[in-house]
Amino acid sequence: MSTSARKPNYTLPIIVMFFLFAMISFVTGFQNPFGVILKAQLGLSNFQSQLGAAANFIAYAIMGIPAGMLLQKRGYKFSAISAVLVGLLGVAIMFASSYIEGENTIFLVYIIGALVAGFSMCMLNTVVNPMLNTLGGGGNKGNQLIQFGGTCNSLAATICPIFVGILIGNVTQETSMTDARPALYVAGGIFLVAFIVLGLAKLPEPILEEQKAKKAAGVVEEQPSLAGALGFRHFILGALAIFLYIGIEIGVPQIANVYMTAPTVEQAQATLDKYNAELAQLAAVDPVAAKVVDELVEYQGNVEAAESANPIEKAFEEASEAIPAPDAQGFAEAAAETATACTADCDSCENDCYKACTEPCEKTCDKACTEAAESLPAEIVAAQAIVDGSVVPGLGMGAAVAGALVGMYWFMMLIGRLIGGVIGGKVSSRAMLTGVSAAAIILLLLGIFCDTSVTVSVPGFSNAGGGLSFEMVPAPINILFFVLCGLCTSVMWGGIFNLAVEGLGKYTAAASGFFMVMVCGGGIILPIQAGIADAFGYLTSYWVLVACAAYLLFYALVGSKVNKRAE
Repeated sequence: MSTSARKPNYTLPIIVMFFLFAMISFVTGFQNPFGVILKAQLGLSNFQSQLGAAANFIAYAIMGIPAGMLLQKRGYKFSAISAVLVGLLGVAIMFASSYIEGENTIFLVYIIGALVAGFSMCMLNTVVNPMLNTLGGGGNKGNQLIQFGGTCNSLAATICPIFVGILIGNVTQETSMTDARPALYVAGGIFLVAFIVLGLAKLPEPILEEQKAKKAAGVVEEQPSLAGALGFRHFILGALAIFLYIGIEIGVPQIANVYMTAPTVEQAQATLDKYNAELAQLAAVDPVAAKVVDELVEYQGNVEAAESANPIEKAFEEASEAIPAPDAQGFAEAAAETATACTADCDSCENDCYKACTEPCEKTCDKACTEAAESLPAEIVAAQAIVDGSVVPGLGMGAAVAGALVGMYWFMMLIGRLIGGVIGGKVSSRAMLTGVSAAAIILLLLGIFCDTSVTVSVPGFSNAGGGLSFEMVPAPINILFFVLCGLCTSVMWGGIFNLAVEGLGKYTAAASGFFMVMVCGGGIILPIQAGIADAFGYLTSYWVLVACAAYLLFYALVGSKVNKRAE
């Protein structure tokens, strides 16, 4: 009677890896709506609003190689638990940014939190891909598990912007990181659950077991180096392709979200009209008191600078402090006292802010007006810039509607990955990458050149009735073309990876680790695109992605050809 070894059941570890795969995109996706919140709260430019997402991907350049070394030395379970703890720390730091004060401090703490969270995502990516391949026994079964993991990743990416958009609602002057706390509670809860499950789960450790067996047998094996992989031309070009691909995948939805939620000229003008109406209403009650209150509010954050640059402001403050409340008599007394401080003729200084008595008069008045403008609420400054034409207007859509459209982009990636998994065995990686790169270029160009006044109805969430409802909402057709790009980006990673590692042989593992470092492209391409959006407009910024897609087409047709193979 013969007996056979019982095949281990890896159902729970596979579920855990799927869960981690989904968590990667869910937490990474937070940086998109959080950037919109901080832009409204702190009055950030498009470039600044994308620095959180950039930090998330720059982390891959820093942590990519150390994460691989940790995996080789301590195994899958230790690496995964370490990644979860690092992620929990990143969420805690971002959560802390919702409690502190000071615009610069809030932004700095948030960026640090996004960077630390990025370390976690990089470490998790280093674990889940080879772990799923191992659990599937390699080959087609291992690749199938990775495809299913990618589907979970896309599903979570679809849910994230919709979920956060529902929590936030429409972004206004009052919106701040405080409104993001519920989302951060959820993220923290996910990390805690992952920590508990990983602690209880028994994961196979093929790397450690192989090292132990070789050590017992006295086998000393030299590890193939990255330098050897860099000797292959098609691999170097493929690494650049991965770098640019991540820029496309992230840049399409990130800038689209900012574009959709940025105010229109009409909305910006309405904001200014409302603000001016509030000032006029206050002035109607007591014109002189309103003037005094307005002056005090505008300059409360710049008292020291104003005193050193403008004696009349100092005299005005001292006189105002001597009266119990601003009224007509108090204003007259303050004006009389400050007039005695003047030692120069200020008649030539015509300025709506106030007159100064230092030389040169006009320069001092200009400085005073600049300081007054800087002390205005961020929403008012941003609205004025849009009306003046110094800042490009957006589409003025609600965060819930924009989040639903961004979610559709990630849903398109999910559909694309499912289709890619079905036809992957019949269509070559070169043909697939050629097709999706060409299609991406066409869709991006349609998005750039289509008239934004042409709209189509898409499913989404609306706050129009005061409460949140799911309904068909109008969206510009060019946004729809950007959403459809998700079908193209869905299979680019797999196609590039397969073409780049072909013929590398023993250098494949080292090359795979370097690919993880090149994910930092999302942290470089995205700020470049955002900076162009600030300078030339949102749609113009998509030319950056057209250039990236053009390179991917070149790589598929020419750059991926193998000119030598490893021995």
